[in-house]
Amino acid sequence: MKEKVLKALANPPKIFNVPYTLALLNFVFWFLSFIIFMVVLLIFAKTIPMWMALFFIAGLFISHIILAFFSKKDSQMAQIILSKIRLSTNKIPRKLVV
Repeated sequence: MKEKVLKALANPPKIFNVPYTLALLNFVFWFLSFIIFMVVLLIFAKTIPMWMALFFIAGLFISHIILAFFSKKDSQMAQIILSKIRLSTNKIPRKLVV
């Protein structure tokens, strides 16, 4: 029983070699930035060039590749990032968060 728990913690679920939580955060970040950028373009420029979406798709793939490269070195990177986010939102002293 102990081995199964340790194996699950040591090998988090992954999407294309990136831990699930980081892949989801990456997708949400790029999706929200895409939506905000398109709304701003619609408000100010009134037209949206179709090739503008390619920048966001390329950014999504490039950042996913970078995350895959770094998560290969440290498989627990997602837990570290999420714990630092939780610490910073809970008004923990700054010296503990950094």
